[in-house]
Amino acid sequence: MPRDASELARRLARDAEAVCRHYLSKGRRQGRYWTVGDVHNTPGRSMFVRLSGPDCGPGAAGRWTDAASAEHGDLLDVIRESCGLIEFREVAEEARRFLSLPRAEPTVAPRPPAPQGSPEAARRLWAISKPIAGTLAEHYLHARGITNLSGCAALRFHPRCWYRGDDEDPRDRVQDAWPALIAAVTALDGTITGVHRTWLDPASTSKAPVSTPRRAMGLLLGNAVRFGRAADVVIAGEGLETILSLRQVMSSMPAAAALSANHLAALDLPAGLRRLYLARDDDPAGRRAVETLADRARAAGVEALTLVPEVDDFNVDLRRLGATGLRNGLRAQLAQADRHRLRAT
Repeated sequence: MPRDASELARRLARDAEAVCRHYLSKGRRQGRYWTVGDVHNTPGRSMFVRLSGPDCGPGAAGRWTDAASAEHGDLLDVIRESCGLIEFREVAEEARRFLSLPRAEPTVAPRPPAPQGSPEAARRLWAISKPIAGTLAEHYLHARGITNLSGCAALRFHPRCWYRGDDEDPRDRVQDAWPALIAAVTALDGTITGVHRTWLDPASTSKAPVSTPRRAMGLLLGNAVRFGRAADVVIAGEGLETILSLRQVMSSMPAAAALSANHLAALDLPAGLRRLYLARDDDPAGRRAVETLADRARAAGVEALTLVPEVDDFNVDLRRLGATGLRNGLRAQLAQADRHRLRAT
């Protein structure tokens, strides 16, 4: 009975075409390759899987490469990604089922698909995303002036994240997958309750040319994209890039991005909080959200101070004024006890 990954991969490679027809059913055979859009079984032709043949060298059958994302792997990776599995035990179980091999453990019912937009769907997307270092997501943030990403474990990257467009909008007539910056939305105890996606244009360092390049899913009310462990002082704001911009000069201060004005107003505050800084967006909804959360904080005995950008928002401040200008603009708005947190630039 094959118990390790290499033996299972070899067994699958012997029937590479059958594996592709089953797990990559939206593709087709072209010569000695199976072509499909990506490892998630999206229609297209950028990914190709080597099938067995007389000129197929040892270990070549079943290997695949995605020309669009530079991802590569074997047929176990195909099973994992196309089925949305996380643990190797689940992948091995599915591979054995396909190969009709004896099971290594008692039968476990296949995990049902997660409801669209649910916290479970968000957790699965997070699990199959990867760190942002060296990815398009990192390049996108760098282009926005956000270059210090230390302590940003809440950010990941997915090379082909499905985008469901609006049939009425000409920009979304073709539904497709785009690279995406993925941010984990968490409760105060660190449980992932959702994710925020920023779809990116692979040909530039801009957002994807779609009608709504930013979307969140999961359970958002009261939760946020959090950076650092909340203690006695926290910064809270609406936008992810607003909070990341502030962290360029205050990376040691815990921060939370609530992702919208309504969710900022309803943000859960940690126990033991003494002072809350509110990064205000300069629009009516942003001002109302800050006022609502400030009132809630003060009612709980928490000091609430508002941080106001010099231009339109804090990311514009960072890009136009530089880190030094942003730092200088914040100094007078911080309590004396917190000014030491401003990072030297």
